[in-house]
Amino acid sequence: MAFKTRITELLDIEHPIVQGGMQSVGVAELASAVSNAGGLGLLTALTQPSPQALREEIERCRSMTDKPFGVNLTVFPTMNSPDYAGYVKAIIDGGITIVETAGTSAVAEFWEMMKPHGIRILHKCTSVRHSVSAERKGVDAISIDGFECAGHPGEDDVPGLVLIPCAADQVKIPMIASGGFGDGRGLVAALALGAEGINMGTRFCATQEAQIHPNVKQAYVDNDERGTHLIFRNFKNTARVGKSEVSDEVARRLAQPDAKFRDVAELVAGTAGRELLQTGDLTKGVFWASMVQGLIHDIPTVKELIDRIIGEADAILDKRLAGMHRNA
Repeated sequence: MAFKTRITELLDIEHPIVQGGMQSVGVAELASAVSNAGGLGLLTALTQPSPQALREEIERCRSMTDKPFGVNLTVFPTMNSPDYAGYVKAIIDGGITIVETAGTSAVAEFWEMMKPHGIRILHKCTSVRHSVSAERKGVDAISIDGFECAGHPGEDDVPGLVLIPCAADQVKIPMIASGGFGDGRGLVAALALGAEGINMGTRFCATQEAQIHPNVKQAYVDNDERGTHLIFRNFKNTARVGKSEVSDEVARRLAQPDAKFRDVAELVAGTAGRELLQTGDLTKGVFWASMVQGLIHDIPTVKELIDRIIGEADAILDKRLAGMHRNA
């Protein structure tokens, strides 16, 4: 069964499944596999060390798929900001027509650079109010992130079961549900709640094509729905990471009175996280993970995963829910 929604029409994809932009994971092998399987694959712009490297990665991905794929661009204020304008130019010059954005309101200036080139903007939000604001500013679709998600879930702690329909009640443009999705049950639930597709990050990390060490993929399988830590809550910059000895220690240090970021800086550094993903040494840093770990029991190919999700969703609609309706 094909699930045709405003998201599949907007993105010109077969299935309403989008691969989230993930630092050090969103590269050509994974993005092309998702697109080839009928979803939307995304390259993560800032995984590439320079705008020129992003140009080359776009071309590499294009050589691996003839299906639509996009680029994620996350904008956060830092001490040494990346050349965001350069990355945007690489996106435009590379002929990319779909961009997932996230981050602070500063990202709006880059929407203005991209929109004249026909680029469709999917903006990731963690609250209804930010979704409404992004719609007002002209984005094409919202990706709404519930509290279950990996990475930064915001500070409101509203889970998807409530956040998705609350956003659907106020946002008129197409909306993708994100955070805690990993199987056909989640897809059907998201559609029932008012979304028109799902975004998956952590679940795609535990696939054959994800370019990360098998030890990390196995950690996703071994952890359950309780297997995450929320860190940086003290600093109003909450992040959800996978449970490990290192994240246990980060949580312990941050629970101390007057804890400072410098107390955990060496444990959460981006360089340490990249080394962990490459070497599989879980003592090197922390890794992003959502509560969907409780639903991860294997490491399939991307195509096997997407086909399974669509098959499960089809069966739920055709058998379980249809039977309940007939018996009512």
